[in-house]
Amino acid sequence: MMGTMRRRSAACEPASAHALLPDFIPPELATLVDQPPGGGAWLHEIKFDGYRTAARVEGGRVRLLTRTGLDWTARFRPIATALGSLPIKTAYVDGEVAVLGPDGVTSFAALQDTLSKGHAADLVYFAFDLLHLDGLDLMPLPLIERKATLKKLLGRRRGGGPIRYSDRVQGQGGAFYAHACKLGLEGIVSKLAGSPYRPRRTTE
Repeated sequence: MMGTMRRRSAACEPASAHALLPDFIPPELATLVDQPPGGGAWLHEIKFDGYRTAARVEGGRVRLLTRTGLDWTARFRPIATALGSLPIKTAYVDGEVAVLGPDGVTSFAALQDTLSKGHAADLVYFAFDLLHLDGLDLMPLPLIERKATLKKLLGRRRGGGPIRYSDRVQGQGGAFYAHACKLGLEGIVSKLAGSPYRPRRTTE
């Protein structure tokens, strides 16, 4: 199981108005733990078996960046096209590019096979965080607020399509983890609902 063990920020700074859209933001990385944290202060999400990918959107132009900043837009073209159609001026989204198997579970092997065969239309982008939107730096805001804004931005999309919102469960970490294991998922990611975005690996 993957989990980010972070303490809640004592005082979150307000979002910065008129912030420039960064070229690249290093991803916040999880720390492996043995058991999911308990309590209602934690949000739990599905861990996808794919490529961690940031989406930088500016004026309809989209760049899809790996966790080290490599530009993989050409490899993920259908995702870039879909993101470019969103009604926004600028945005920076954190997510995962993956491929769903017949059982609805993501598979890294299937992702590699899809890319090797050039079947980019089968790619799905699971968006789970929003770091910047229309001139505002959202990273200081609590995670639960960033996810709410992301969900609204994506219009609560469900079902098909290359862009999907990665939802969360609040509390019930043990039950959520047990269910994920039963379904054969990669694992779960646990994050404090009130935490800001920290572009590094953290156990705080």
